[in-house]
Amino acid sequence: MRLSRIAMLMSTAGAALAIMSGVALAGERVLSDEEYATAKGIFFDRCAGCHGVLRKGATGPALTPDVIRELGYDGAVSFITYGSPAGMPNWGTSGELTEEEIDLMANYLMVDPPVPPEWGLPEMKKSWDLRIPPDQRPTAKMNDYNIDNIFSVTLRDAGEVALIDGDTFRIINIIKTGFAVHISRVSASGRYLFVIGRDAVVDMIDLWMEKPDVVAAVKVGLEARSVETSKARGWEDKYAIAGSYWPPQYTIMDGNTLEPLRIVSTRGMTSDTQEYHPEPRVASIVASHYHPEFVVNVKETGHILMVNYADIDNLKITDISADRFLHDGGFDSTGRYFLVAANAVNRVDVVDTKTDEFVASIETGGVKPHPGRGANFVHPVYGPVWATSHLGDDTITLIGTDPKGHPDQAWKVVQTFQGMGGGQLFIKTNPHSDHLYVDAPLNPDPELSGSVAVFNISEMGEDTPQFTVLPIAQWAGIEGGGQPRVVQPEFNMAGDQVWFSVWNKKDKQSAIVVIDDKTLKPIKVIKDPRLITPTGKFNVANTRNDVY
Repeated sequence: MRLSRIAMLMSTAGAALAIMSGVALAGERVLSDEEYATAKGIFFDRCAGCHGVLRKGATGPALTPDVIRELGYDGAVSFITYGSPAGMPNWGTSGELTEEEIDLMANYLMVDPPVPPEWGLPEMKKSWDLRIPPDQRPTAKMNDYNIDNIFSVTLRDAGEVALIDGDTFRIINIIKTGFAVHISRVSASGRYLFVIGRDAVVDMIDLWMEKPDVVAAVKVGLEARSVETSKARGWEDKYAIAGSYWPPQYTIMDGNTLEPLRIVSTRGMTSDTQEYHPEPRVASIVASHYHPEFVVNVKETGHILMVNYADIDNLKITDISADRFLHDGGFDSTGRYFLVAANAVNRVDVVDTKTDEFVASIETGGVKPHPGRGANFVHPVYGPVWATSHLGDDTITLIGTDPKGHPDQAWKVVQTFQGMGGGQLFIKTNPHSDHLYVDAPLNPDPELSGSVAVFNISEMGEDTPQFTVLPIAQWAGIEGGGQPRVVQPEFNMAGDQVWFSVWNKKDKQSAIVVIDDKTLKPIKVIKDPRLITPTGKFNVANTRNDVY
């Protein structure tokens, strides 16, 4: 069985220490060194994002040995196998994990988690790979692609991204990257694409090259999720920043080379009880359009950090106390207000990036808001709103975002309604669209996880809006079985097409389905044996301009 990259990076001494302290002694059976290493790799690949490297919980519940022992071996096996509509994937019935692997994980979770090694500047410098220096890169665009309509598509289990031409639906290049790329971000100029893998490898891709490819790479830790570039006027493309899950820290890099310049730890006290937390992970980062600042969201401790990079040797950080377990979020339609989900406490927090002030904490009325970057549109009754779906149930919540034009609705829940079911991950619309799309890829029901709910914005009104179900996985015509999950709607540059990933097991067929936003009918199914486990898709124009 393939060991994950994180397992290979663990020191021999660290693993030995973990085993000596009782790692292999507490489950239904004793784990061998090889089994322990394999289980550690599976946990990183599939579980650490929601439950934490130290298994203390955040989006998902804590999986410390006391919790698992109370649940029991059979309970752990059942939960891993069947999942739940609250967002736990059905790893067994979907075929993602075998019975043997599930048995391995149930035993592994009953013992203390290993503490991974640290990762500082010496390790980063050693990993830094400047493949093509700036002075050796093209001085003008060397291809005929409409760069703004290129899609960067995560091929999760292959450790790659596919660059797909949104005009022709053809694959431009398959690029080897870090494992399980979480997001793609685009530089302010639109030339460079930055992707970050869960193994904390950042790759910088030059879209001006005849065949776009990686020009620089660096590993900023052992596990990570977020990358962003400087967007403020006068600072375009100057810096890049990456936030790590482990070690809990963020790294500011040169925006043209990825040379690591400054590392800042996020370990510290929680915002509410002011107790020390050893693993406050950097969940999401956006770039301010008003100041030379990055908005850094620290998950477990609930701090929103406005990191001013005008002088990186003397960083000025405005620390805003918010709700704990900050996760994903995005700007309102004006690009001034940032809304972020504190998903384990069912709230959305709002900060003003112009004044660097906390604006509101909003209870969403659903379980575990999971907006991705959210969805902005003008509601026929309530004016400009920002929408979030929920991981833990079928709730969709609309929050008013217009304090000047609609002050009575600003920063309040103005409407709540239901989608298909729990396990929702992403919600999306476009300024040119009258549709709101909501997926549910983590729902255990194959029919729901393979479909998407679509709402008509102009018909929402004050009554409960109804939705149309699009059978995207059925339209994909997947052959060879598996449980295809439809994930992350993404519009093209023109806003008249919507792309969906049909995400299947890595040894099964996957696809991308493109529909016409006006007719809600499929216009293209992209199939290629190289499209292994496609998940997130990021259109260059929409990503660069914060259109969602």
